Amino acid sequence: MHDGSGRILVQQLHKSFGPLTAVQNLDFAVEPGSVTGFLGPNGSGKTTTLRMILGLMKPTSGAAYVEGVPFTRLRNPARIVGAVLDSQSFHPGHTARGHLRCYTAALGLPDEQADQVLELVGLGNAARRKTKGFSLGMRQRLALATALLGDPRILVLDEPANGMDPEGIAWLRGFLKAYASTGRTVLVSSHLLREMEHTVDHVVIVSRGRSVYNGSLEQLRADRQSRVLVRVSDPMTLSSMLRESGVSTEYLWDGKLAVTGVDTRGIADLALRAGVAIQELQESSGDLEQLFFQLTEGQFAGSDQPFGPGQGATPGAAGQQQQQWQPQPARQQGYGQQGFVQPGQQPSQQQPPPQQPFQQPPQQWQRSQQSPYQQPAPPQPSPDAAAPSPWAPDGAGQRLSESSPPESDPPGLGGGYRPRTDQPEQREPERHEAEHAGADEDAYGGENR
Repeated sequence: MHDGSGRILVQQLHKSFGPLTAVQNLDFAVEPGSVTGFLGPNGSGKTTTLRMILGLMKPTSGAAYVEGVPFTRLRNPARIVGAVLDSQSFHPGHTARGHLRCYTAALGLPDEQADQVLELVGLGNAARRKTKGFSLGMRQRLALATALLGDPRILVLDEPANGMDPEGIAWLRGFLKAYASTGRTVLVSSHLLREMEHTVDHVVIVSRGRSVYNGSLEQLRADRQSRVLVRVSDPMTLSSMLRESGVSTEYLWDGKLAVTGVDTRGIADLALRAGVAIQELQESSGDLEQLFFQLTEGQFAGSDQPFGPGQGATPGAAGQQQQQWQPQPARQQGYGQQGFVQPGQQPSQQQPPPQQPFQQPPQQWQRSQQSPYQQPAPPQPSPDAAAPSPWAPDGAGQRLSESSPPESDPPGLGGGYRPRTDQPEQREPERHEAEHAGADEDAYGGENR
């Protein structure tokens, strides 16, 4: 028999899938009257843990209790726990009201309860719409309405803000706080860290299936030192002086320095002594997103190569580090290209041969190296063949004949071709006869009609 406390207790919960360990010895409790955030990167075991709490998956070892008993031993679970693990399990042909009335019939609740929860989640105007036309945010609201049908004491939600617009997220934040303020229990898993920062009272952070923090949000912030973000004209000089003073510094991706262990006034004094101009200076108290990254660092780590000099780097080391990212010059084909550097070879180690003067390659060699994909050269005309091209400008034929052999007739015109100026009196009548012939054919339907 459950104790009616509305408390969730997880003790040494462990789950393995063959060689893969999804959850490792989790221990935490979710108390009533507060919103507990279950946070972690994708693949850290959040959904697997929620499924074991709800009795949908059997743990390898350990146990999870809802009001003092396993979920499978609850007599009327829908009246005790409302859960949303999937917001896509709707029949596309059902309306929102019809979907909820299927559950009210199964739970023995009146049909009016469906309309009440639809109004509660803001879908009263969409009660008669089919779910196939719902957006992702509307589906999230309908799934939440399904979980609220039995008026449960415990609410378990997996990524409830996924797909919601900013207005919907603000509504959800207020709803969860109001729901917990009545003495009920709310457990929310999410990776929307900035949103959870304004929603949760207690956080459980997991990484690689293990719990890395379990406590209040205020205590998490108090345990982490605040830092000062500063942008200066010469970060290397200021960073060296800060390290000499025993202050920890870190280069950020946007060019700022993150300084821990000294306040803004101390940094301003050191920058003045170093002769460095301060462009931006602000104190950053650790928000949940920053603390989350520090606690879950390395689960899905990418390249270790930083974009800038790392902590403890010296100016010389930074310069060497930047040289590693410079691409090697590509080898270029041509005459007289010397001094090519092989990848990984220092330019100073190579002694280039003396550069030879440019020489035009022999004409015979050029012909032998001709690409097979080029069009073949036209045949050389005979010396007695003839006339300049009729489409060339005036005088071009004379200059061409003086500098090169005369060209043959244009290809495709035949040997009987004559320039336009040879028969000016014959072309005009021929054109008129052709026009009259075409007009006659058009008027009488053609000769063959």
